[in-house]
Amino acid sequence: MSRGGEMVYIPDDSDFSSFRDQCESLEGWHCRYNKAGVTVWSQGQEESCTVQKIKTCISCKDVPAETLYDVLHDTHYRKKWDSNMIETYDIGRLTVNADVGYYSWKCPSPLKNRDFVTLRSWLPLGNDYMIINYSVKHPKYPPRKDFVRAVSLQTGYLIKANGDSACILYYLTQVDPRGSLPKWVVNRVSQFVAPKAMKKIYKAGLKYPEWKRRHDPEYKPWVYPEQNTLPSVSLAELSVQHADSLENIDETGLPEEHLSASDHEA
Repeated sequence: MSRGGEMVYIPDDSDFSSFRDQCESLEGWHCRYNKAGVTVWSQGQEESCTVQKIKTCISCKDVPAETLYDVLHDTHYRKKWDSNMIETYDIGRLTVNADVGYYSWKCPSPLKNRDFVTLRSWLPLGNDYMIINYSVKHPKYPPRKDFVRAVSLQTGYLIKANGDSACILYYLTQVDPRGSLPKWVVNRVSQFVAPKAMKKIYKAGLKYPEWKRRHDPEYKPWVYPEQNTLPSVSLAELSVQHADSLENIDETGLPEEHLSASDHEA
């Protein structure tokens, strides 16, 4: 997503418009999974290619678009529903609708766990919402020995209102995991990991209003910027995270049978 590949920048309307088009378009996308209200597509690359572009969509009954937008922003609530997350926190704010954050992710056993530092930006558009990110380098958050630092080339959500109390959620991601992965992992992402993640977000949306009533209900800095107490970060402190500057590991030989039973749940 980073223009010219060198300069860190905050996405503008044209970036959000392009992201929305990618979510809504079917051209060039191949359907990989379509069951129980969840659809998964991949784009272009061969299955053996590590850096795939994956898109998923789920229809969320009884969850208004603004509720799902809150769910995806609320890092405190994320700890309740995102069982793949090891740790997440906001590092600092850039503008009223952009920040820098950290996220570490539990990969399916026996793969090594990954982490990211990303520049995230968001845009409410009436009843629809978008959140997008890409990887950056921050001098105080270098790669750690216990994780493989992965690279988000472009990742984000489009939440489209579907009436007053329902919505459609799109999730689009293109990530370089900095590792040569076995083919079964690439297949499992579309068949198991992505559908399961979408269903988790939907369930989280159903439970969020009740949880939020009991946990600082007025606190929503992503809606009310004056509540944001994060330290300011300057764009000059950041640089684009290039994949080729990071460790690359070879996990192609890892066998599928080592997966735990929970990894197979869809």
